[in-house]
Amino acid sequence: MKRIWMALKGLLWPPRCVLCRRFLEPGEERICPACRASLPEPFSGPRRGSGYRRWAAAFWYEERLREAFLRFKFNGCGFYAGYFGPLLARAVDSQLGREYDLMTYIPISPLRRRRRGYDQTLLLARAAGKELGMEPVCTLKKRGRRPQSSTVGREARQRNIRGAFRVKDPALVAGKRVLLLDDVLTTGATVSEASRVLKEAGAKSIDVAVLAAAPN
Repeated sequence: MKRIWMALKGLLWPPRCVLCRRFLEPGEERICPACRASLPEPFSGPRRGSGYRRWAAAFWYEERLREAFLRFKFNGCGFYAGYFGPLLARAVDSQLGREYDLMTYIPISPLRRRRRGYDQTLLLARAAGKELGMEPVCTLKKRGRRPQSSTVGREARQRNIRGAFRVKDPALVAGKRVLLLDDVLTTGATVSEASRVLKEAGAKSIDVAVLAAAPN
């Protein structure tokens, strides 16, 4: 019955490429060969914000990669994490290395998680962690704030995010070299605030890895 259902599912909802949405040929992965060949190399850049040492990203937040990310975050495509996670892990490997004691992530609010059905950054962290041999640890708790995505301007984002996080248990991070994961890096306000509370809890150092970085 399972094989019959899978065959029927393939006929009714044929798989598409995660990035370009082209229907896939039998045997092709969820990122088609053309899109996989055109994926950019991971990169870094000048630090945005403060509190952490450096950052790395898998791709720029623009064009078809941005559209794919928005489907992943807002349109119920949580399974995209299985394809984006390895790209995030590649960025860590090529730009930051693996000298970390702890991998953690920026959580979304409980209300948003209930509405969305999943926390996209946690899914990314789990998928990337499989590649890196690290298990993500939930160290931060999100307090209710206006979403950063609807806040315009660097200074407004910094004011909006102030006090948005607390460390669940300082013993988890004290003296640790922390790899902090997030989905998108824009002004750096969110990772700066998260880094601030992690440092106050005793973290030794913090590096940031994101799936996408918005152009300056």
